[in-house]
Amino acid sequence: MRNIIILASVLSLTLPSLTSAQELDVQAADPLQVLSYIWIAICCAMILIMQAGFLLVEGGMVRSKNAVNVILKNFTDVGLGTVGYWVFGFGLMFGANESGWFGTSSFFPAYETTGESLNLLYQMMFAATAATIMSGAVAERFSFLPYIIGAFLVTSVIYPVFGSWAWGGSGDNLGWLRDLGFVDFAGATVVHSVGGWCALGALIIIGPRTGRFSRKGDVHKISGHSLPFVALGGFILWFGWFGFNGGSVNSDFSNLGKILLNTHLGAIGGICGALAWLVITKRGFYMTMIVNGCLGGLVSVTAGADALAPGMAFFAALIGGALVVSSAEVLNRFRIDDAVGAVSVHGFCGAWGTLAIGLFYQGDMFNVERIMAQVIGIVAALVWALGASLIVFAGLNKVMKLRVSTKMEQRGLDISEHKEVGYSDFVITHIKADQ
Repeated sequence: MRNIIILASVLSLTLPSLTSAQELDVQAADPLQVLSYIWIAICCAMILIMQAGFLLVEGGMVRSKNAVNVILKNFTDVGLGTVGYWVFGFGLMFGANESGWFGTSSFFPAYETTGESLNLLYQMMFAATAATIMSGAVAERFSFLPYIIGAFLVTSVIYPVFGSWAWGGSGDNLGWLRDLGFVDFAGATVVHSVGGWCALGALIIIGPRTGRFSRKGDVHKISGHSLPFVALGGFILWFGWFGFNGGSVNSDFSNLGKILLNTHLGAIGGICGALAWLVITKRGFYMTMIVNGCLGGLVSVTAGADALAPGMAFFAALIGGALVVSSAEVLNRFRIDDAVGAVSVHGFCGAWGTLAIGLFYQGDMFNVERIMAQVIGIVAALVWALGASLIVFAGLNKVMKLRVSTKMEQRGLDISEHKEVGYSDFVITHIKADQ
């Protein structure tokens, strides 16, 4: 007992001095800055979790014989695509931009400060999202190796060059779209539309899946193997979107509540819009379309999450949800086979959301000058991303065939390309992978 009393006395003499030192450290740091670092770190993790959402949505919407292939494409485009962005893309996007067209410094960045490192990490997550959009769209017929090379080129060149126009530069040397007054808060066009238009370019080059369209123009539905996966993936993406939009908050967090509220209203509005359009067109309540409507609504508020009144955010998402369903029908008429609806969700809704911020900017609605800046940005994204992706994938197709053979497509890409299957218990006839 006497020893315990002595130990307590010693601690009482030493602890105050230790506590005082810790308090001095906390006082020396800006608490708001520390909170900002923690919040951005959380948002980075939430955006990474979105990759699991993409994986489930895309994996569930394809047939079981292609599940491994589309899942692995999600994994590898995050990995290889992020390397491309780290080495080349970040510098093109945020390096010194005297021309207004692309950056010329900060390649292969190795930052040591917390702020710079977190910003790099956050931008890496955005780049990975742009690449992942393609994987589901081209599912079930795009060969694995050419795909990951294409994803690498998207994240290292196509995405960051447009990003430098919209977000790049500083001071008097801004990206030309940014200098024009173009606004895209969290990447409805910079991330989502660019990813969607790149997917469209790949789809045009590679063509539809076997049996998707008849010679007479009839559309044959190819159902996914796990709709519960699709719904779960949709909820994960909904959750992750709070980090996707929330990470662009003001330094004093003054607009965080509005951003998160509008993000949530975006998902709700998208669901309502898809439901409404399905009722109007008497098509039946397809779960995949309603989940995609939710995602389209989220994309539709991404450009203006901080500058739309909540009512306008809901309205923009409502239109976005309807646009997802209607634009998918338009693509089918042109015999463009998007396996998961990625072009509709990200390409079309990204463009609409970017226009919506021009139309409904709180306190400055229907400003013609602002609307024109948004339209120019939307068109520039379409021309650049679609044009560049057509060149990239047409060039790759000359060097290495993008599309697998009909025999491999019929067997499924899992066994044909990866020599393993996602659901071994359901394999009745064992096919040798090398035959």
